[in-house]
Amino acid sequence: AASALVLLMTPGLALFYGGMVNAKNVISTMLQSFICMGIISVLWITVGFSLAFGDSIGGFIGDPRTFFMFNGVLESKPWPLASTIPLVLFAFFQLKFAVITPALITGSFSERIRFTSYILFACLFSMFIYAPIAHWTWHPEGFLFQMGALDFAGGTVVHISAGCAALAAALYLGKRKVDAVHAPANIPYVLLGTGLLWFGWFGFNAGSAVSASSLAASAFATTNTAAAAAGLAWILFDAFKGKKPSAMGFCIGVVVGLVAITPAAGFVGISVSIFIGVIAALISNLVVGWRAKTTIDDTLDVFPCHGVGGIVGVLMTGIFAHTAINSGNTTGNGLFYGETKLFFIHLTALGIVVAFSFIGSFILLKITDLITPLSVSREEEELGLDLSQHEEQLVFSNGATEMNTIPDIKVLA
Repeated sequence: AASALVLLMTPGLALFYGGMVNAKNVISTMLQSFICMGIISVLWITVGFSLAFGDSIGGFIGDPRTFFMFNGVLESKPWPLASTIPLVLFAFFQLKFAVITPALITGSFSERIRFTSYILFACLFSMFIYAPIAHWTWHPEGFLFQMGALDFAGGTVVHISAGCAALAAALYLGKRKVDAVHAPANIPYVLLGTGLLWFGWFGFNAGSAVSASSLAASAFATTNTAAAAAGLAWILFDAFKGKKPSAMGFCIGVVVGLVAITPAAGFVGISVSIFIGVIAALISNLVVGWRAKTTIDDTLDVFPCHGVGGIVGVLMTGIFAHTAINSGNTTGNGLFYGETKLFFIHLTALGIVVAFSFIGSFILLKITDLITPLSVSREEEELGLDLSQHEEQLVFSNGATEMNTIPDIKVLA
C-alpha cells in the first residue's frame, strides 16, 4: 500500500508542476514526470537497485552485479532493515523514491529543455547521483549511515539531491530565451496535484517505518501536521507582506512542509512537527523572494522549496530528534536536548550531500549537453514545448488552446 501511495506522488507532481507553467508547456512538463515512471523503473531493475542497495564497495556504492536484472531478488532473504517484508517488495518501495527524484528536478528547467536530452540526464542522475547518496544514507554499510546520520524517508536522498541538481540546472541552462509573462495555466491542477502529493506522502513517510506499527502511525501524524502548519504559515506570511492569500501559496507551503518533515518524520514528536513546518515555510518563502530578484531562472522554484526545505528538515532532525520516538536512532538526541553529536554529524552530512549533488549534477549536465544539446531553440521555446517536442497541445471543445483564454467555463462540460 505504501509503495502504491508513493508511486501516486509522481502523477501528483505532474499536475502540480503542469498547472504552474504556461499553457503551451503543460503536456511537456507533465510528461517529464510521467516518463520517469517508465525509464527509472527499467533502469532500477537492470542496475539501479544494485547500485543503491547491492553489496557495498567501501561504503560508497553498491556492486552493480549484486542484483543485476533483479537476479536473485525473489529468492534472497529480506533486507536487514526491513525484515518483515520480502526483498522484492522493499526493492519496489525504494523504486518509487528513485522515480520521483529526477522528476522533482524538472521544475527548474521547465519550458526550455529538449525532451530527449532530459531523458539522458535523468538516467545519468539516477545512476551517478541518486544511487550513491541512497547507498551512503540507507545501506547499513553506507558511510553516512555508519557516521550516524538520520534520514527517515529521504530528506537528503531525495529532496536535497533534487534541489541542488535543480539549482545546477537553472544556472547551467540560464534564463529562458523568450521574455514572456509567466502565467500559470491551471491553478486547479496545482490544487489537485497538491492533494495527491499530500495523500501519497503518507506512503513516503509512514511507509518508511517498513511496518504497520506505532512508529508508522507517529510518522503519519507528524507528516500531516507539518504540512498543515507550513501551508498556513506560508499564506499568513504572504498576508504579513501585503499579499492576498492564494491557492498557489497554500499549495507551495504544504509541499515545503512535507519536504521538511521527511527526514524527521520518524524521529520527532507531533508538536515539534508544527515548528518544523512553520520554520521551513518561512525560510523557503524568503528564499523564493530572494531568487525572484536574481537572474537565476529556477522556473518553479525547486531549489527554494525542495532544496532549502530538505536542508531545513535535516538540520531540524539534528536539533529535535529523540531516541524515545524511535529506538532505531542509536546516534543520540538532538541539540535541543543538550546533545551535540547528532547535530554536527548532520552538518557534515549536509555539506557532503549538497556539494556532491550540486557539483555532480553540473558535470552531468555538461556531459549531456556535449552528447545532445539541452536547450531548445528560441523558435521552439516560443512555439511551446508541447508542440515543438511532442506535436501535442491542449485543445478544448471551443477550440481554445490556452486555458486562461477560455471565454465560458461551461465549455469544459
